[in-house]
Amino acid sequence: VMRQDRGRLVATLAATFNDFTLAEDALQDALSIALEKWGNGRVPENPTAWLYQVAKRRALDVVRRSKNLNSKIPDIQIVMDEREQSEEYEVGDHRLRLMYTCCHPALDPEVQIALTLYTVGGLRIPEIAKAFLVKTPTMAARITRAKHKIQKACIPFALPDEAERTERLVVILQVIYLIYNEGYAATEGQNQLRLDLCEEALFLACMVLELSPNEPEVMGLIALIQFSHARRAARSGAQKQYLPMAEHDRALWDHEMIRDAHNLLTKAMQQARIGPYQVQAAIHGLHCDTKAGEAPDWPQISGLYSVLLRLEDSPVVRLNYAVAVSFAQSPEIALGIIAPVAAELEFYQPYYVALADISRRAGQMNNAITAYDRAIEFSGVTGEKEFLLEQRQRCYVS
Repeated sequence: VMRQDRGRLVATLAATFNDFTLAEDALQDALSIALEKWGNGRVPENPTAWLYQVAKRRALDVVRRSKNLNSKIPDIQIVMDEREQSEEYEVGDHRLRLMYTCCHPALDPEVQIALTLYTVGGLRIPEIAKAFLVKTPTMAARITRAKHKIQKACIPFALPDEAERTERLVVILQVIYLIYNEGYAATEGQNQLRLDLCEEALFLACMVLELSPNEPEVMGLIALIQFSHARRAARSGAQKQYLPMAEHDRALWDHEMIRDAHNLLTKAMQQARIGPYQVQAAIHGLHCDTKAGEAPDWPQISGLYSVLLRLEDSPVVRLNYAVAVSFAQSPEIALGIIAPVAAELEFYQPYYVALADISRRAGQMNNAITAYDRAIEFSGVTGEKEFLLEQRQRCYVS
């Protein structure tokens, strides 16, 4: 329940009490109570609503004891007026408000993203630390400082006006993209796919589109997520093993979602304001258009990645470009593209996956085995580890 609804619960509590720390502390107290009371099959019919009600009461108790009681009276009245005892009470959705609060320009951009991933996306601090290639204690300290800054600066839990929303849009989209990435390629667990995060990202992106209906990059991000999410049912086999796209059963793809993504991407590109999410969506669209048994259009894909590099040059984009070049041209050329950014990707697990595969196809088996070992070491996903072990074994028989 916490993995699926933590962001929604924190957002609703924070919006009600206008206090970030209070919201998190109250929810943690409610979780502790739940762990005691939900044993022996006594889980409530609506566990999310149960947690919210208990957390709300705990927060209200703290507010009542606070020296700042007078400033909290409106919030208390709101809480008292709600249907507090109803198990059918639906937790309000304030995630978008919380996202814009976390992405306030008073915070450093990198901290904005990390804090939003933690509060709205429900990602754990070790997962966020891996995304930023930093140590877990470092990321924990950043998030704690950010929460204190929001509290000290009295940043409101509210949607900003249109101008401010536009100003924060780049960070908002980056957060949603990272939430989806963690769902699409989870950093730990039995399976690589975390459906809850994928659907959370799609939901949040659609909410942003309602506020900014003419922003092509919002459409591009939604199309990107849809192209990728449409393939979810084919990503693992009957035994839950990881399957590369070439081995997908395309009958399991959501073809209606793919059509919707194509339509939305076309609408975005008609505005002639190209951006990185539209380019990435176009790349995924080409993968989705590939017929079973055929290779993707690697020359066009590598060309799109070269466009993406001009828009957003980063080590990760350069790595993906190298993968495309390894198929469109040669693995040897791709290895030359990767080499300059290797140090920056030292703790990035997909780097070792790509390096291993490219090295194997280049005939550099010792380098491939070493890279597979690192990829397996960094992977926390059981199904992915099993797949990588099989690929590593191929280096001895090739």
